[in-house]
Parts: sequence; C-alpha cells; structure tokens
Amino acid sequence: MILLPTSLVGSYPQPDWLIDRKKLAGRFPPRVRVNELWRVEPEWLEQAQDDATLLALRDQERAGLDIVTDGEMRRESYSNRFATALDGVDLDNHGEALDRSGHPNPVPRITGKIKRRHSVQVRDVKFMRANTDRPIKITVPGPFTMSQQAQNDFYESEAEMALDYAAAVKEEINDLFEAGADFVQIDEPYMQARPEKAREYGLDALNAALDGVKGKTAVHICFGYAAIIHERPEGYSFLPELSDCCVQQVSIETAQSNLDTSVLETLRGKTVILGVIDLSTNEVETPETVAQRIRRALPHVDADKIIVAPDCGMKYLPREVAFGKMKAMADGAAIVRAEL
Repeated sequence: MILLPTSLVGSYPQPDWLIDRKKLAGRFPPRVRVNELWRVEPEWLEQAQDDATLLALRDQERAGLDIVTDGEMRRESYSNRFATALDGVDLDNHGEALDRSGHPNPVPRITGKIKRRHSVQVRDVKFMRANTDRPIKITVPGPFTMSQQAQNDFYESEAEMALDYAAAVKEEINDLFEAGADFVQIDEPYMQARPEKAREYGLDALNAALDGVKGKTAVHICFGYAAIIHERPEGYSFLPELSDCCVQQVSIETAQSNLDTSVLETLRGKTVILGVIDLSTNEVETPETVAQRIRRALPHVDADKIIVAPDCGMKYLPREVAFGKMKAMADGAAIVRAEL
C-alpha cells in the first residue's frame, strides 16, 4: 500500500432508482427489515443491487480511492441485513429499544439462541473481487452494537447475548476473508454511545469476535450519522480502551467534531482510519482543507499508520456531493503524501 491510502468507512449513497431515499432519510436507521424502502420488485432486486454496486465501485475508482467497498448498496442500514439473518430472531413480532438518540425504534426480538445459519455477505465480497483489482473492504455490524439494537427475551444477560453475537460475527469474518476480502471492518458505534456497558462486556465481545481471525481487521467507532445525530461531543467517551483490543485498525471521526487529535496517542501501534470529511454539510471540502485535517493528526500518529477516510458512512449525502467529497479526500491525501 502507498502512504496515506484512502478509503470509505463503508457506505456510499444508493441511487434513487434503487431505494426511496426520502423515506430512508425520514426515519431512524432501520434495525429490522424495511422492504418497502426498495423501489425495485423482489425478483429484480439482487440484479439492481449488483448494478448499484458497480456504480459505487466505479465512482470510488474514478475519485482515486486506494481501498474500495461495495458502498453497502444491498443494505437498508449498516446492521439490519446481518442482524435479521440469524437464528434466534423473531422476524414476525418485532421488539423495541431506544436508539442512541433516545427514541424508541423497532428492533429484532431475540427469542432463542443466536447463531449464524449461513453466510450473509460472502457473495458481496466475491462480487467485488470479480469487479475491481483494488484492495477491498467489507463491513459487518459489531456484536456489542447488535446487542444494544435488540430486545432480549431469551438470555439471562446482555453480556451472554453479546458473546453469541460475537460467535456469529467471527464465523462471518472468517468466511469473508476466505472469499477474498483484504480488510474486514466491525462497526461498533454503540461503544461510544454506551461506554459503561462497552467497558463491562462490549470489549470482551469484540475480542471474542476477532479471536484467532487471520486478516486485517478494523473497528469503527463514531458519534452517529451526521444527518440524524447533529450534536457532537468534544471527545470520545470510549477510545483508549481499544488500545488493548486485538483489532489492528481503529476508525474514528475528527472533521465535524474538530476532535483534539492528541487522543490518538492512546492508540499508538494501531492503524488509525482518520475521518477527515464532514458529513453534516453538503459543502465539498477543498483538497487543502482535507490536507490540513490530516496534518493535525501527524504529531500523534505515524504517517504509515494512517488510512484517510470520511468521518462515517456517506449514505445520506446526495451522490454528487459524496463523489465531490471523496475526490477532495483523495486529492488532499496526495498533497500530504507529496510533502512527506
């Protein structure tokens, strides 16, 4: 890999012909399946999602990204496609749980032991691998976050439930690497939202999901989608704890929150996926703005331990804005790369 490689966190805007973006933006991220969001009939949906994935791959390549993702074109949210494909979930009678914003949201209701019955995203990886020669990354929802996005009507404790989620995630990750993934990222935004529980059992679940995994792994910790969670805290409530985790890369956001990057000192030895694109605005950053955000981190992270990325997933942005920001990100990284 070159110095300061660039990548998405995971998602890219889905085309309007694929999904009803107004309905998507008008609600909290789905935790259960919401089939009415799709504009394409079920018998043609997989084909349409494949076509949208090709568009996402080509946009990333045109923008100059070094590591590409599938843009999560097949997902209504980052977590619900995997979480609703597991045994132990009652798909007909949903539960309810508070979102990180404090609002109730329909969630999977757990009525039995959580187990993975089949791979969920292996075809996604194989499709990417067949359609790009660049390194590829795929994301999976984290065991702690899924445990917070469920109604537990079976387990004696959330900790026990999180460990079974971890076993399912580990099986999926191993299959994703075998299918050709270069990087697998675990999304754990609820570690930031609920740090006490994350310290109590979330970190154990994350380590269990990664135990013995052979491949480059990342964990994404964020403050929530900017389109939905507008207020940003001054710093992370859960970050130094990841220094002892077996994950190799930690994805954080610094742009919208103007994060004090000195906190990155606590992650010495880890690769930092550095969020440098503000997703709360449709204004496209200049390459120099991006370069300056990268420079802010360099006193605290070795340059060969930085991957340049947006703050979070781009799915709620207009596509032309997302592409412009992505191009500015690649150009800004090139500026700093030349300086170094």
